[in-house]
Amino acid sequence: MQKPRLNLSGLLTGLGILLIVSGCSMSQSGRVYSQSQAQRALSVYYGTIIELKDVTIEGGNSGAGTVIGGVAGGVAGSTIGRGRGSALATVAGALVGAAAGTVMEKESGTKAALEFTIELDDGRLMAVVQENDGDYRVGDRVRLLESDRGTWRVRQ
Repeated sequence: MQKPRLNLSGLLTGLGILLIVSGCSMSQSGRVYSQSQAQRALSVYYGTIIELKDVTIEGGNSGAGTVIGGVAGGVAGSTIGRGRGSALATVAGALVGAAAGTVMEKESGTKAALEFTIELDDGRLMAVVQENDGDYRVGDRVRLLESDRGTWRVRQ
């Protein structure tokens, strides 16, 4: 009796799309608001950018990439060999897939960002990190918006 074959390319494509979607993290841009952030009062401060540095916001790891990669790798490995060889290939495929899924998830969430050092009009210094979503320069006047949850964003 022949072992049934799965539509491996379709399965891997679907899992890949799921991985990409699950790896998408919430925006950390100064210009993007979530639904829960809309229509909430924000405190507004004004200041001047005194220093800018390029930084990177590291992608997260929810575990979805590991799981999806492990399943895809296990399915791919199960199509190799017969009996004990197939079982070993399934385990090896799952391990390799899980590792690859973890890396893909982390990389898909990594974003270019800026670290702003801003002197507020009242003399305080603030440092804020957010996605690089504008054309900011040292000396620019900006608004800082503070949420009721203690998060800050910089806007021109």
